[in-house]
Amino acid sequence: MTDASAADPPLDRLACLAGRSWRVGDLPGGLTNRNFHVVCDDGLELVVRWSKGDASLLGIDRDAEAANTAAAYDAGVGAEVVEYRPELAMLVIGFLPGTALANGDFADPGILARAADATRRLHAGPRFTGDFDMFARQAAYLATVRREGYALPSTYDDHADSWAAARRALAVAARPTVPCNNDLLAANFIDDGEACHLIDYEYSGNNEATFELGNTATECDLTPEQVEAYVEAYYGSPSAADLARVRLQMAVSEYGWSLWGFIQAAASPIDYDFHGWGMERFEKAVATFRGPVFTSLLEDVARG
Repeated sequence: MTDASAADPPLDRLACLAGRSWRVGDLPGGLTNRNFHVVCDDGLELVVRWSKGDASLLGIDRDAEAANTAAAYDAGVGAEVVEYRPELAMLVIGFLPGTALANGDFADPGILARAADATRRLHAGPRFTGDFDMFARQAAYLATVRREGYALPSTYDDHADSWAAARRALAVAARPTVPCNNDLLAANFIDDGEACHLIDYEYSGNNEATFELGNTATECDLTPEQVEAYVEAYYGSPSAADLARVRLQMAVSEYGWSLWGFIQAAASPIDYDFHGWGMERFEKAVATFRGPVFTSLLEDVARG
């Protein structure tokens, strides 16, 4: 039996729930899906991710998401994949006890250290299916925006030269790729007080570690001091180039992901201010591109 409403996905078609009595409730968050917490009377607890919208517009590969979620579990940082039903647009994973982080939690040195440790363990784990490159992703998103006629800030293309300069600098001393989540905003860290686990692998793929760190730094609104502490917690003894790459990748993340917001503003069925989300990231990227330290970041990164 279940207390799910008619608006919920057909959970009774899941093999893992066959023969079980269960109840379900919504979990907050999720800008491309709805998440459900399913509690069975026999003690089994699950999370069901039900996809919403057109994943192809955002470049999401649901098969890769399921495979990489399983790889993250093998790395010791993710939830177990219990069932994957692409025909139902559902991925079922084990429930991870703990608290989803908020941006302010990174002010706690212990939490910041646990988050960095979880990220490092993910990066040391099994290779992921597929690769992720924000420069390629940005180009694909921009093509989608133009093809579909979606609204874009009138000054977006004014920063093409800065974008290209960032790409060139990062390519001078390119680093090996590792399995990355690529979307580690605060809510995708689940902290149980002893360790962090990482969830949501929609945009996962092998990528450079500094993008992962830079993406987290900007998504979680880390202060400059917290960025340094986070990079130190990850590397132990980071070089000047390590920190410079992370800071430059923050702007790369912002400029690229802003397009995600503009696409969602036009295409998503979810009631959310996606345009404002995109503008926040776009304006942060512009502040770096037009700021006094951009040139020195490029130089420090290019020196390796």
